[in-house]
Amino acid sequence: MIVRIMGEGQWTLADAHFAELNKLDDDLLEEMESGDEAGFRRTLSALLDEVRRLGEPLPDDSLEPSELILPSPDASLEEVREMLSDDGLIPG
Repeated sequence: MIVRIMGEGQWTLADAHFAELNKLDDDLLEEMESGDEAGFRRTLSALLDEVRRLGEPLPDDSLEPSELILPSPDASLEEVREMLSDDGLIPG
């Protein structure tokens, strides 16, 4: 799957890693619902770090359709809230 982090680029990520990412996504959703800004920042950073760690970056000149788009590291709680589906940022 190709994942885009807004403002950074794209990574190819194996589907097998999505169980790990979904746990962080669930935590992020819970922190957003409770208004825990510090927890939100920490978990968003951890989620993006995992995508970078587990994924293989695509070349900067490559522009592939992204199957999943994640917010930039400095996105506000409100900006991320607008990106959410019922499942959070990551479907499933």
